[in-house]
Amino acid sequence: MKYSRLTKEQFEELNQEFSTFLATQAIDKAEWDTIKASKPEVAEQELDVFSDLIWEGVLSKATYLEHFSKNHIFLFHCFDTHVQSIVLKSLVPEVDFLTKEGLQWLSDNMFTDTIEMKVGKKEFTEERNTSIFELIQQGSFLSDGLLYQQINTIIAS
Repeated sequence: MKYSRLTKEQFEELNQEFSTFLATQAIDKAEWDTIKASKPEVAEQELDVFSDLIWEGVLSKATYLEHFSKNHIFLFHCFDTHVQSIVLKSLVPEVDFLTKEGLQWLSDNMFTDTIEMKVGKKEFTEERNTSIFELIQQGSFLSDGLLYQQINTIIAS
């Protein structure tokens, strides 16, 4: 397995897609029930293959990621061969970017000396999707890129 197995909730949401996936392998509902009962290891393999297919599709389309922690915000823009990042760090330890108040504080103090801002670029050392998956495993999530674009536009001016 290249990535990780989807959760039960994700499988439930992708029920129709999973049924289509099984149908492409000429497995109908009755046969799937038989496989689950008599060959659980084969069923597990099918779940893993489907999970990897879904992850591959999602990661191939991923362009922006965000990761929030108490005092840091990591914004990523993913390209084919590299990722660009903007890292915001609060120099005021009491600020918590995980709260609405913390984000308001960031908005009010973005261009003061209480915010440290770093811009970076890293070439992918592994395959692109694997690298993006690692960022997700570390707590990043897919985003629309609006925050990255807003800050990047201000930095570039």
